[in-house]
Amino acid sequence: INDTLLQHNVTYITLDGYVDLEKYRALYFVIFFLAFVVIICSNSTIVWLILIHKNLHKPMYFFIAALLLNSILFSSALYPKILLDILSEKQVVTFSTCLFQWYIFYSIGGAEFWLLMFMALDRYLAICKPLQYPTIMSKSRVNVLLTVAWTVPALQVAITVSAASQMKLCNFISRGIICNTTTHKLLCFPSAALKSWGLLTLVISAFVPVIFNCFTYINIFIIANRRGPEVRKKAMNTCLPHLIVLFNYFCLCSFDVILARVDGEFPKLGLFIMSVQLYLYHPLFNPFIYGLKMKKISTHLHRIFCAVKHVE
Repeated sequence: INDTLLQHNVTYITLDGYVDLEKYRALYFVIFFLAFVVIICSNSTIVWLILIHKNLHKPMYFFIAALLLNSILFSSALYPKILLDILSEKQVVTFSTCLFQWYIFYSIGGAEFWLLMFMALDRYLAICKPLQYPTIMSKSRVNVLLTVAWTVPALQVAITVSAASQMKLCNFISRGIICNTTTHKLLCFPSAALKSWGLLTLVISAFVPVIFNCFTYINIFIIANRRGPEVRKKAMNTCLPHLIVLFNYFCLCSFDVILARVDGEFPKLGLFIMSVQLYLYHPLFNPFIYGLKMKKISTHLHRIFCAVKHVE
């Protein structure tokens, strides 16, 4: 089998998603390494601000912190292997590591959709039912929603990955820079049950939250518009960042779904560009949006920058 190493009964899969790695190896490494550092620092800074400032101890900010923590976990799990692949002569991964990447990619991806759905619910209650909001969105209820957002996608993807791990491989070249759902194309006999479960997981983890978000925000803007310009302005200020993040993330994930369903060869350059957007651009996008668009967070960030500048 070409480009496949079989040593000590460990199966290795070749990753075929990098473009001109030999020529631009140093450039790729610098870009991905700096991106990794900035992702960890930017997301961690906002999470830290939310934890230490009592005026940010509100459900909306806890959901934002969870969303940014997702980016930290996602990048910490995938970036070290990507950086190692860039430095290596052969970009290979063991099948067990491939399954781990698959699991992390989709469990965290599903959790992000669920968190955005609960953020929409939080905004609906805060704007449309302000008197009942403190009672409904209690601290214990927020903890339950956070637990649900992380456990439901994780359990669904665990079943998919566990089933795939028991199947025989007939192809050892994966089209991508990490293993994602296209890994099922490596299996000798594609399972109809596995595909059906994967489709159900996609519906529950992505489509249901997106539909719920659309329905909720439409209702928010209708009700806010009826209540006058002040309520409408508040709704726009708090909902717009969530809508931007949702739209951005949905577009990027749509590519991944389409790629998994396309049987033909997808251009490697296009594959690499979209992969970079998912692994590099999106984890940087969230802290940028919430750091600038959420007034209370941006105020605390401004104070930090002013303090650093004063020390210098």
